[in-house]
Amino acid sequence: MGKSTAYLIGAVLIMTSFVITQACVKSTTASNDVIGDWARSSDFDGNARSEAVTFVIGDYAYLTTGSTDRDRFKDLWEYNLTRQYWSQKADFPGSARNSAVAFTIGSKGYVGTGYDGANQLNDFWEYDPTLNQWTQKADFGGTARYDAVGFGVNDKGYISCGFDGNYLKDLWQYDPSTNQWAQKASIGGTKRSAAVAFVMNNKAYICSGNNNGSALNDLWMYDPSADSWTEKRKLTNVSADSYDDNYSNIARYNGVAFVMGSYAYLATGENGSIISDTWMYDPSSDVWTKKTSFEGTARTGAVAFTLGDRGFVLTGRSGSLSFDNMYEWHPTNAADANDN
Repeated sequence: MGKSTAYLIGAVLIMTSFVITQACVKSTTASNDVIGDWARSSDFDGNARSEAVTFVIGDYAYLTTGSTDRDRFKDLWEYNLTRQYWSQKADFPGSARNSAVAFTIGSKGYVGTGYDGANQLNDFWEYDPTLNQWTQKADFGGTARYDAVGFGVNDKGYISCGFDGNYLKDLWQYDPSTNQWAQKASIGGTKRSAAVAFVMNNKAYICSGNNNGSALNDLWMYDPSADSWTEKRKLTNVSADSYDDNYSNIARYNGVAFVMGSYAYLATGENGSIISDTWMYDPSSDVWTKKTSFEGTARTGAVAFTLGDRGFVLTGRSGSLSFDNMYEWHPTNAADANDN
């Protein structure tokens, strides 16, 4: 009887040790999956702000407009990645504003829509970096709005969604060769503002956004050649499969998205509270993978750009505090708290 009891206790201890060991192995594996490092980069030389816009032309990134809790801006700044410095260029000629959109077509940058503190706007401007000169173009074809998204694909520009007193889901195409706007197929699903957009493989993606205070859990892909939208997998755990079991805090608004290589990255923003979680999207598998959270002060209303396959996030706000700092994303590095 004593031997049986001893054997039983020994078996229990062995099984307990096995379970603990397996739990430790699983925890270590999960921890190693979350990689990436946010490193402090060159501070933005202009005033701290949020709700600005950026566009990239060649080897340079440009930032303009934006606001604090007291001021709105119309200054334009150019970032030189090789020399890592900012230089001021010709001011944006339209009214100072926040929550506008910007995109690049060929060798020109475009900025339009937004909010000037009293009015939603529909003016539209082209920037020529060679001449350091702005030219007003045909007014945006849809209603005046702010918190829309803009993107360029091939030789056309697009503006979609936003808020004009109501949430919106329409899509408009700009042709610089004719200086004309044409309405295209509206995004599927729900109307929205403050979404994010990114372009990969000549397809545009619109992700999440705000509708009546709720962050949407959808992702839509637009094919300009077919003028059609395709819904991709949801951003929350809604399937019976395992790929989305750990999805959390992907849905958001006022975040940023940028593309590096074969992947898109989503960071910052808000959904009831400010979000620092960073997620990587693989369009080939339509799956999101969690990465190291944004390591600067948590923020919303930031901007992002990619230069030379290097991704940057900068500016933004937390409450009434606006930021002028910039962080570079290193997706394959281990997080390093000493470089922030």
